[in-house]
Amino acid sequence: MWKDIPVPFYMSVYFFEVLNPNQVLQGEKPVLYQRGPYVYREFRYKTNITFHDNDTVSFLEYRTLFFQPELSNGREDDYIVVPNILMMGAAVMMENLPTFVKILLSGALAGLKQEAFINRTVGEIMWGYEDPLIDAINAIVPGMIPFKGKFGLFVEVNYWRSHGCNMINGTAGEMWPPFMSPTSLDFYSPDACRSMRLVYEQSGKFQGVPTYRFVAPKTLFANGTDYPPNEGFCPCMQSGIQNVSSCRLNAPMFISHPHFYNADPALLDAVEGLHPNKDQHALFLDVHPLTGIPMNCSIKLQLNLYIKQVSGIIQTGRIKPVVLPLLWFAESGSIEGSVLKQFYTNLVLIPSLLDYLQYICLGLSILLIISAVVLMAMSQRPPHHPSTQSKPPPSETTPLLHDSAALSQDDAEA
Repeated sequence: MWKDIPVPFYMSVYFFEVLNPNQVLQGEKPVLYQRGPYVYREFRYKTNITFHDNDTVSFLEYRTLFFQPELSNGREDDYIVVPNILMMGAAVMMENLPTFVKILLSGALAGLKQEAFINRTVGEIMWGYEDPLIDAINAIVPGMIPFKGKFGLFVEVNYWRSHGCNMINGTAGEMWPPFMSPTSLDFYSPDACRSMRLVYEQSGKFQGVPTYRFVAPKTLFANGTDYPPNEGFCPCMQSGIQNVSSCRLNAPMFISHPHFYNADPALLDAVEGLHPNKDQHALFLDVHPLTGIPMNCSIKLQLNLYIKQVSGIIQTGRIKPVVLPLLWFAESGSIEGSVLKQFYTNLVLIPSLLDYLQYICLGLSILLIISAVVLMAMSQRPPHHPSTQSKPPPSETTPLLHDSAALSQDDAEA
């Protein structure tokens, strides 16, 4: 079950389209509109599995995604207006370089007809598109973008600044040790480029199977000032977003809960069109505490880009500094079908029957003991014999006297 997961996983992606790109360039607040979901069926498989002497295991995991048009609200060839991530990211990254370098880049951007906002398809934004800007940036600032060819959002390179933040804690999020306690659990999320600790919220049931629900604490994406253990993920901004530039090609990228749920209100006030709520945007894991197997889960994260006006690069206009949401996604899965039936039978139904059976056996035992006591008591009582009264033996004269008296009485009546 761990090697080849029988649970169907789905990734639902929601994009934030910028409705007023021209006004944003003039310093106005971005107005966003959520598009989607664009749903993908996810298949996972592991290779190079090696068990080590220190009770750990190493492996390579591959994930393959297939678009599910029947479950989606849109198609991969839908066009969406989003920030030009390469250009805006490079502009912020070059902010502290000499002015002539920035002017040189601005001229190159003009020659390549690069703008602050682009109109690209869903498929291009996710899986990559050819952009001559990659070669132009590397020519001006060698090594700034450490790749060639297509650019897409789903590229992962993991690196953090502190030992604690760089550690891979917990499991891969597929199962945990059995006999769990209602406290917390750790797992590594490659999408967040970090280990995440969730805390116990409540007990419940999923399709009749008892579960512990674990959720994200408010400190998960808190900044280093509000929560010092997160200092290694800095440089930080407001609480509620985490800097992931180290694993996103050094671009000014941040992750958060969808719609800035549980984030600093200043982030929400800087844009229009977001409506955070717990039911739709909070992540959770429902785990069977006896086995440590997740029964139902939904990991939700939002990817954001920090954009602003950069002096010397005219393409950035008069954009006010803002953490702009790009997209959010939910990786969801639950045990169902024959696997759920087998799980329920073996771990819920049979134990319940055995539990009832022990009380039935206990009740029958009590009845047998009572019956045995009653029988023993009855067998030890002395036997009861009814008494017989003996009549005196008749004398020889008794019948004669009786007869004489009877005759005398008859004579008198005559």
